[in-house]
Amino acid sequence: MNKTTSFIALAAVAALVAVGGGAWWLGMQQGMGHTAPATQSASVTPASDDPSLWTIPQGEEATRRHIRESLKAGDVDPATGRRILNYHDPMVPGRNFEAPAKSPFMDMMLVPRYAGSDAADAGSVTVSPRIQQNLGLRTALVVEGSLVSEVTAVGNVAWNEREQVVLSSRAMGFVEKLHVKAALDRVAAGAPLAELYVPDWVAAQEEYLALARLSGPGTDALQDAARQRMRQAGMSPAHIQRVVSSGVVQPRFTLTAPIAGIVSELMVREGATAMPGMTLMRLQGTRTVWAEGAVPESQAALLQPGARVRTTSPGAPGQTFEGRVQALLPEVDAVTRTIRARVELANPQGRLVPGMLVSMRLDRPKAAATLLVPSDAVIYTGRRSVVMVAEEGGRFRPVEVTAGLEAVGQTEISAGLQVGQRVVRSGQFLIDSEASLRGLEARLNQEPVPKAQRYTTDAVIDALSGDTVTLTHPPIPALKWPQMQMDFKLPPRAQQPRDLEAGDRLQIEFEMQDGDVPRITSLQRVAPEPRQ
Repeated sequence: MNKTTSFIALAAVAALVAVGGGAWWLGMQQGMGHTAPATQSASVTPASDDPSLWTIPQGEEATRRHIRESLKAGDVDPATGRRILNYHDPMVPGRNFEAPAKSPFMDMMLVPRYAGSDAADAGSVTVSPRIQQNLGLRTALVVEGSLVSEVTAVGNVAWNEREQVVLSSRAMGFVEKLHVKAALDRVAAGAPLAELYVPDWVAAQEEYLALARLSGPGTDALQDAARQRMRQAGMSPAHIQRVVSSGVVQPRFTLTAPIAGIVSELMVREGATAMPGMTLMRLQGTRTVWAEGAVPESQAALLQPGARVRTTSPGAPGQTFEGRVQALLPEVDAVTRTIRARVELANPQGRLVPGMLVSMRLDRPKAAATLLVPSDAVIYTGRRSVVMVAEEGGRFRPVEVTAGLEAVGQTEISAGLQVGQRVVRSGQFLIDSEASLRGLEARLNQEPVPKAQRYTTDAVIDALSGDTVTLTHPPIPALKWPQMQMDFKLPPRAQQPRDLEAGDRLQIEFEMQDGDVPRITSLQRVAPEPRQ
């Protein structure tokens, strides 16, 4: 070794000694009362009896993290004062863990799930007021009342066929003059329509007038017979009276309008021959008209004949026509799934004519009082109807309801709610998503758990062991079980008869359990069979 190398080695040794001496001096200073700042260390109660696990984390945040990581399921979190149920990954809420650790599914730590203040928290989610404000949650009160609703429909005007009059010829004659020249002409009641000449009436009238000039016994009977023949010839009582009073043959008569309306059909012209029974014209009354509207078959059940109707039409602006539902026609349109409602409307001025478009508002009968909620608070999942109920403490719970009719923004609720409760009418799905992230049983689309089917049988106790009883039971046809001996889970002691022992005869009701022995839901002791 040369001199230069020896010098470098000695220098290195000297530096190491100096560093060690400095460290020894600092340690002595701390031991003599020079305390480090409080932010550099903190004392922690050991989380385990194993001294190797006694670690002193540095800083307050590290201390809190150390405490959280030492908590397990069943412990009380000192930060919240609530008991920890388990730990879970918010992205995989179905898996639970007993202790904190890194998630096996995501690159994150497991999150504690806390027990609620009562049993109602099991199916609810708590949302802080600040989060509620951010989500824009709005609630409404469940009230009691009845819907005064109406069914709207669009229809077309048609003539009221019950106000139609058919004018026919009562005898063979000739149309000498027509006072109406075309169809759809308006006529007043009693107005002349046509003048006809009837040759067949001449002989009957002359016979009567000849008998009327005779006097003596038996002439009255002959005159009555002559009047009867005039009636059989088709003469009206008014025309016969005119012959009797004037004493002159009246072979012509004037056909008058029995009602006011329009001539809907005109079948003859001047000079035409009218045969007996031939239709001359049709008169249509305009005092009332029909309006037939297409009503969805789901709403047709709300209507009854006689219900009041208010109608407007663009052809008569500013005017409202009142009427009543005359009938629901017994026919459903297979394409539109609608039923035609025939409405009779008053038409005093004749403004409504066939083919005119009308908008109808049909009043439904007043319903009994029921619970009402805003329609936007009800969520229809396709299988059930759900509302989100707002409870005290910022908790929200989904409740299945039975929804009824809907009108004017309100929906009837026949089951599931009570008066005075509050329901969420906006932001329900955001609460549902929050519940999903927390792994709560508050899913809106979640199907209700069906009740387990229960079975009843007689049995004899063979042995008792804790909460399990060994029974011998006869065949159970519903389960296709033969007579055999098997174990059952007993109900709570409060639901058991006292002093059960081997040999007791029982009648039990039980239900099956997945992966476990059947569970007895109720049992009662049966008197022993009498000895033979």
